[in-house]
Amino acid sequence: MSGIYIHIPFCKQACHYCDFHFSTSIKKKEEMVQALAKEIAMRKNEFQDEIVETIYFGGGTPSILETSDIRFLIDEVYKNYKVADNPEITLEANPDDLSKDRIIELSKNRINRLSIGIQSFFEEDLKLMNRAHNANEALECLKVATQYFDNITADLIYGIPGLTNKKWKQNIETLLDLGIPHISSYALTVEPKTALEKFIQKGSISAPDDSVAHEQFLMLVDILEQNGFVHYELSNFGKPDYFSKNNSAYWLGKKYIGIGPSAHSYDGINRSWNIANNTLYIKSIQEDKLPHEIEQLSITDRYNEYVMTGLRTVWGVSLERIEKEFGKNYLDYLLQNADKYLKEEKLQLKDNVLKTTRKGKFFCDGIASDLFFLT
Repeated sequence: MSGIYIHIPFCKQACHYCDFHFSTSIKKKEEMVQALAKEIAMRKNEFQDEIVETIYFGGGTPSILETSDIRFLIDEVYKNYKVADNPEITLEANPDDLSKDRIIELSKNRINRLSIGIQSFFEEDLKLMNRAHNANEALECLKVATQYFDNITADLIYGIPGLTNKKWKQNIETLLDLGIPHISSYALTVEPKTALEKFIQKGSISAPDDSVAHEQFLMLVDILEQNGFVHYELSNFGKPDYFSKNNSAYWLGKKYIGIGPSAHSYDGINRSWNIANNTLYIKSIQEDKLPHEIEQLSITDRYNEYVMTGLRTVWGVSLERIEKEFGKNYLDYLLQNADKYLKEEKLQLKDNVLKTTRKGKFFCDGIASDLFFLT
């Protein structure tokens, strides 16, 4: 099974923490939709022997498109690819785009999963991050969405300057009270060249406190696990049968095609990425050229990626797979470098699978980097 990711590179305004590729100008929206459709068709031979199980609209803000545009792009996938009988089709959306009428309209199309960027239910947090919606819109859109969609995931951000543990707990409990079956949650990070970085440098916003973020992460894990959620990936929690099929495919190393400017693709051996420029992307597609670069992954690249993704997930890193796919040298290297984390009880080895413990989960990216094979 494989997936198709469609990047919609438009937003109403720039969130202060975001470093994804997008434009706040939608002048080229119609040209972009046509270019996306053309790239979908141009790349169909890459999936001749594959069945598409997931279609994911990410961004940017995909909900900025008209429903007719979204339907058109989904139809183009169906026209050019073999699609599973009941694929997971996800639309990322912001609360300010999700009026009751829009939610009903979306529910009558092939979209069967909404990913809603809530981030916080507190006005001061939303203003600090420069979100386009307000706290009331965040709450109201979820109340309506749950009436028309069964499969909903909501995003929350922790570690926001000024976000107390009490308020953080309220954010989590609000989603639980609404019956949201999947939650993605991320620490506020300061990415280079973002507005957030500039504000922190000027002293107008306090820098996020890592110790607070760690504490709020552990609160999140405890509360959600007590309420029947499975912590199946570092930033993702789902009730049984509500894990993201799209994201799980990435972590399990399945193939996917990324459509649109800045989108990445993976075919099991090669990784490619499109140019992160809307104008150049459209021009290239109009000239029947794929505007991407391709990198063939070495055995070391693939080992490092497997360790990184494996430690982030509930499935862990299989020692049997390491030896089978990469060889005994990689297995010996992994065990040698994992030893100190096993002694510190940040990693555990059970049934020939290496996983992070509760103590080590928050630090799994750093642990993984120490297990990378260096050439």
